[in-house]
Amino acid sequence: MAGISKKYIGLLGGSFDPAHKGHLGISKIAVKKLKLKKIYWVITKKNPFKNKPFYSLDERLNYARKLSKAQNKIKTIYIDDIIKSSRMIDVIKYFIKKKKIKNIFFIIGSDNLVEFHKWKSWKKIVKLVKLIVFSRKGYDRKGVKSTVAKNYKNRIIFIKNKPIPVSSTDLKRRAKLNI
Repeated sequence: MAGISKKYIGLLGGSFDPAHKGHLGISKIAVKKLKLKKIYWVITKKNPFKNKPFYSLDERLNYARKLSKAQNKIKTIYIDDIIKSSRMIDVIKYFIKKKKIKNIFFIIGSDNLVEFHKWKSWKKIVKLVKLIVFSRKGYDRKGVKSTVAKNYKNRIIFIKNKPIPVSSTDLKRRAKLNI
């Protein structure tokens, strides 16, 4: 990946319900491998594909900021109210139009790549950004065979990372059980 411009930023979006060391780990890898100027954790009020968040928006924002505070290249933001949307296409348009940033890497897990063709304006997203896909246990093969990967292979960079042994789902389950 030599020659990638330092003018690139990364976007890692989601409900971050809650943020965890896996988010931090892939963010650090992305900053280093892709030589990102900055990576934005774009926290949304609610993921359109998931149920109501377990933690409040304030709790999620505070925890994400606390988790990433030692990383000067990671910035946690909430812009749903500014852009009047929680959709990634609108987040990307905001960065392109309002922030004048055109070189964007959109970071997702292979689990998201499998369902990416169901996202609002997914074809436009893929044309506006370069997709950076991190490995998620049990999803890599399906991700490579996905609609998006088949049709837009040249717009995707697959990152081989060690398995991330933590997920927001596991953390919420443990919190519910008071473990």
